[in-house]
Order: sequence, then C-alpha cells, then structure tokens
Amino acid sequence: MNLQKLRIGTRGSALALWQANWVKSLLEAEHKDLEIELVVIKTKGDKILDVPLAKIGGKGLFVKELEEAMLDGRADLAVHSMKDVPAEFPEGLELGPILERADPRDVLLSIDYKSINGLPQGAKVGSSSLRRQSQLLAIRSDLQIIPLRGNVNTRIDKLIKGEFDAILLAAAGVERLGLTQHVVEYLDPDVVIPANGQGAVGIELRENDQRTADLINILNHETTQMCVAAERAFLSTLEGGCQVPIAGFAKRDGDKLTLKGRVATIDGKTCITETHEGSANDPISLGVGLAKSLMAQGADEILAQLNAAANS
Repeated sequence: MNLQKLRIGTRGSALALWQANWVKSLLEAEHKDLEIELVVIKTKGDKILDVPLAKIGGKGLFVKELEEAMLDGRADLAVHSMKDVPAEFPEGLELGPILERADPRDVLLSIDYKSINGLPQGAKVGSSSLRRQSQLLAIRSDLQIIPLRGNVNTRIDKLIKGEFDAILLAAAGVERLGLTQHVVEYLDPDVVIPANGQGAVGIELRENDQRTADLINILNHETTQMCVAAERAFLSTLEGGCQVPIAGFAKRDGDKLTLKGRVATIDGKTCITETHEGSANDPISLGVGLAKSLMAQGADEILAQLNAAANS
C-alpha cells in the first residue's frame, strides 16, 4: 500500500488539539491510505496570557506561527476556529474547506447563579471579548466585566476558584471538551449575537497545493461555508478583528441567507443592529451590504474611536 502523508499544524491547547484530531479522524475515515501527523506549534496568543488580546494585536495572534509553518514546509495545512482567522491571508496561503458548524451561541457559566438576569448587582463576569462585553453591558449595565485569558480549562478553573461570579464562553468549545457541567444559560443569538465564524472550524492550506486540496475538500459543509462567508465579508468590510465589538451571525433557509450584524460601543450604550436577507449563492454581497448599512448609521465612527483609543 502506498501511504500518503499529511501534516496538520495545530496549537497545543486542548480545544485546538480536539479540533485537529477531529479533522484527522474524518480524513482517515475517507482515505484509508493516508498517514496523518499533528505538528503542534505555540503561537503568540498562547504565550502572552497576562495582557488583554486587544492590547497585543487581536486577530492573527493564534494563526501567524501556524501560517509560517505551512509556508516553510513544516505543515501542509492548519486547523483553525474560524472566529480567530483574519480576513486577509498571507501571500501563498488560502482558506480551504469549512466543516459543519457546531452550536454558534455564547454560554454563561456560573457556580451560584442561573442566568444573566439572576446575577447580583455589580457581579464580576469574566470575558476578554469586547463583543461579549458590549452586548452584556447593554443588557446589564451594572455588571463588572473583568478580563479573562487562557484556554477553556483555565478559565473554568478560575470560575470554580471563585474569582468570578460568572464567565462567558463559546458553546462549541465548552461542548467539544465535555465541560458543560457549569453552563447555566445558552444566550439567545438574537440578543447576544455570536462572533463572526463562531462554532465553525476551517482549514487553511497553501495556494496551488492541489494534492492537499484534493484530500481535504470532501470535508466542506456547504451551508456553513455560505454562512461564514457572509459573516467574514461583513467583518472584513468593517475592517474589524476579533477584539472589536462586532458581531455577525448568518442562517440559511433554502436559497436564502439571513445575516444579523451589530457594532456596539464597549459600554453597550450604543448598539447599531440590522438584519439583511440575500441569496445563499452570493454571501459576500450580503455581508458587504450589511456592513455598509451599519457604517452609514455610525458604525464607522464607533470603530474609528476604538482604534484611536487602542493606538493612543
């Protein structure tokens, strides 16, 4: 038997390894003569854990070193959480298949309380996402949002130790790791809109690497790809990274896509929200159109002020 080899670049966190092993198992099931190796790489986002993401560069912190490994030949592909993937790819790399999306929602975890509305006045809530912070404060302006970094297990450990009254995480990551015992509320995606691409896993590979593309394209999930394409076009047009208060979530119904987007101030006092519908076959136009509509209502001013504050 002529064994083909494929090397998957991945971060070393439990969730990243779960996702990489998931892709590995799916590919092995499809290609019996394929030998797959995981290449574990530490990224800047994994090394710097004592500074909020927004202060050290936001999006790209969890992918740059993986991309370098593909470009220099140490890895053939990289597996990413789509919400961490920047809008632009380095020369020589491209986005490949996107797998079927898991639960896109955010979840509230707590030891003592059952819901956002059940939290006491001034409760300490852990989150390093400005998107989550802004939307949570729009619901409960009295809450204290405290930066929370680290992998999923680390964050939950801090909750258990009593450092927070509650924390916010992505449902998909918590469920994939089987850590749902402290989940008390799944947040309605119409109220707290998820991050663009949240719950979806994508594969990045070298351009013109037809061998790898032929092996992995079978993993693509069309509906998820369409929805994530709309969300990423929305985010890209707003020129936002993962550490700005931009939220976008698309759903497909037959040949139609519905995209709900929001840009908010960090304090949650101003939230510009709109929903657009378009063709599932043209998700990019849907995302761009929604972004332009929000910008016309002042979203560009909110983002300009945030960028100025971050660079001052």
